[in-house]
Amino acid sequence: MKQIYFDNAATTKIDERVLKEMLSYFNEKFGNASSVHEKGREAREAMEKARKIIAKSINAKKSEIYFTSGGTESNNWALKGLFFENYPEKNHIITTKVDHDCVLNTCKWLETQGAEVTYLDVDEEGFVNLEQLKNSITEKTIIVSVIHGNNEIGTIQDLEAIGKICREKNVLLHTDACQSFTKVPIDVKKQNLDLVTLNAHKIHGPKGVGAIYIREGIRITPFFHGGGHERKMRSGTENITGIVGFGKAVDVANKKDIEKMKILRDKLIDGILKIENVRLNGPMGNKRLCNNINVSFNNIEGEAIGGYLEQRGIMTSTGSACASHSLESSHVLKAIRLSPIQSNSSIRISISKFTTDEEVDYFLKTLPGIVKKLRRLSPLS
Repeated sequence: MKQIYFDNAATTKIDERVLKEMLSYFNEKFGNASSVHEKGREAREAMEKARKIIAKSINAKKSEIYFTSGGTESNNWALKGLFFENYPEKNHIITTKVDHDCVLNTCKWLETQGAEVTYLDVDEEGFVNLEQLKNSITEKTIIVSVIHGNNEIGTIQDLEAIGKICREKNVLLHTDACQSFTKVPIDVKKQNLDLVTLNAHKIHGPKGVGAIYIREGIRITPFFHGGGHERKMRSGTENITGIVGFGKAVDVANKKDIEKMKILRDKLIDGILKIENVRLNGPMGNKRLCNNINVSFNNIEGEAIGGYLEQRGIMTSTGSACASHSLESSHVLKAIRLSPIQSNSSIRISISKFTTDEEVDYFLKTLPGIVKKLRRLSPLS
């Protein structure tokens, strides 16, 4: 049976060009970037090349990019590093009710350390209320942290408008851009961004490598202490193989792939919404990530739909992939005011640049029969 992978918001397969770029750094070019000999210089040169590519992609300086193990570490560092650098003079953090679990759980932990946290509401499409944001900022506010492209419902926040408010109020702005990076334009200067979280495995790069942009001049406590790597800001021997792959994944990303995904996304949405009693979660069009579709079937379990789809070779996700083993309803779907029944009847379909028309057609041909069968069996129908 052919397998169709529609869970690209969870992770993506490595682009062949990325894999090819990485291979020689496993065995031939295996040096430690801190070593001063030829092998070390070779590794450092490769790392700095990747750093330059990533910096250019968001209009940053190369010296403002620090490599990490991924999005979770970068988000933790941004929030914890700024809190401990500024506490107790400032102890207020603002985030949203739809941010990723690693941001929300970091904030909950920081509350045990003396932080005051405001969790912003969102509307029914997942957008932050800018007036509430403006009114929430106080003299004690250290940072505003708003996810750029939502990992569950695909909502793309208006970072330029948010950044303008933060700059006027003289507070720092951090965004988790793991889902949006290379899919939506990011310009740290135009959008007044102070810290940005990035990772590789959502963009056809390797797992276990990410980065954080920290604007020059920002004082932040280092997350790891040790031998002084990453300009004494993030100690630990650098993952050169992963960093090389990360840089290549950014280098090969292009607008043509984004446009292709938008067309396939809209084809999927249009086809799914032809099924009776189905709701699209999140916005339509250009305010939505190009690869994201999240729908509720209202009276049947999303987990059951996902199970039947997998039997037919199609892999999707119920709610957030990070919480797919939990029986709790998605915090994102709750924040956009879905009922528990609607939340539990939701599935997320996330495509990639490798998704084909044939795969979309097969999905749209397969799904209605599964929904019809499950509704016939459901006591709620």
